[in-house]
Amino acid sequence: MENQKFKIVSTQSNIDWVGTKVTGSHNGTIAVKEGELILNDGKLTGGKFIIDTTSIKILDITDPATNAQFAGHLASDDFFSIEKHPEASLVITSVSGNHVEGNLTIKGITHPVGFYAVINVYGDNLTATGKLVIDRTKYEMKFRSGNFFKDLGDTLIYNDFELNVNVAANAA
Repeated sequence: MENQKFKIVSTQSNIDWVGTKVTGSHNGTIAVKEGELILNDGKLTGGKFIIDTTSIKILDITDPATNAQFAGHLASDDFFSIEKHPEASLVITSVSGNHVEGNLTIKGITHPVGFYAVINVYGDNLTATGKLVIDRTKYEMKFRSGNFFKDLGDTLIYNDFELNVNVAANAA
């Protein structure tokens, strides 16, 4: 039973996000600031990620003014409140096979999440991928949610958003 820690290489790690609405979707990236994964006998047993919410980018809007306006809205209290909460975190609490359970904290609000992850170890290097589907309303992101506002029509924004995590790490 040998524990091995892998330190996340932030420059080689990222999270792709997708948010959908009635009329389409938007996508972008957000940076993994730091973290570590803990393996025991080659199997994931724990870890923690710190996400830099100030790094959120929108990739599908090419007009600079519109992109800046949307980025400002994502930074506002309607969504991530990045001035008050410049970081989010994921702490892994248990792993069963490829299924990972953890506590996700956004805007200082913590909820359990579950997702499947694929971990590959090559000597002192590790890669991990996973897809999380998050209900934004659990984290006080209620803007244009059909759960809280009626008659939104085609301005409705769906509650769930996707986070596709790609992490590279090196043995610590």
